[in-house]
Amino acid sequence: MLTLALGAAAWPAHALYKVIGPDGSVTYTDRVPSAADGKVTPITSSGKAAVADPTELPLELRQAATRYPVTLYVIADCAPCDSARSLLRQRGIPYAERIIVTEEDAEALQRLAGTRDLPTLTIGQQALRGLSTENWNAYLDSAGYPRESRLPASYQYASPTPLTERREPPRAVQAPTATPAAAPEVPPAPTAAPSGVRF
Repeated sequence: MLTLALGAAAWPAHALYKVIGPDGSVTYTDRVPSAADGKVTPITSSGKAAVADPTELPLELRQAATRYPVTLYVIADCAPCDSARSLLRQRGIPYAERIIVTEEDAEALQRLAGTRDLPTLTIGQQALRGLSTENWNAYLDSAGYPRESRLPASYQYASPTPLTERREPPRAVQAPTATPAAAPEVPPAPTAAPSGVRF
């Protein structure tokens, strides 16, 4: 189990869903919709699908994935995180993977799951801190996920994405260019008056 010592930004602690109704209307909700509402897709805060379209999964798996979406939180080069990923894939759990890269990500994880321990797994609203095969399997069983993989052969897991959206660094404000000081006015050279008269 790894603990992060990073800190900064928030992320909503609830699942989001995109629902395409029978009439083609699109709505977004944080309440678990039923299959009767239309085509349901769990999404992330950035609007990307959190897992493959659940309507393409077998019924038992689809019901569990819709009611209790699974998200795995990891960091790069982490042996326990690799083991957690293997556990989910061997069991055939459709899940979203979020990678902790920045201090903003770590703070968002703290607010979301109440921890900075990695790996962390969320099943619906339940956060499981640190890899415990027995514990994770018990919660997955309770959520209705099958014990053995029922994923279609064509199923592909999505690539990990950072927990918070990346912001472009602020552009440096350019100092106004200094205008050169005006040269002192030089009086014009006297011109010769008509007929050679000078004043």
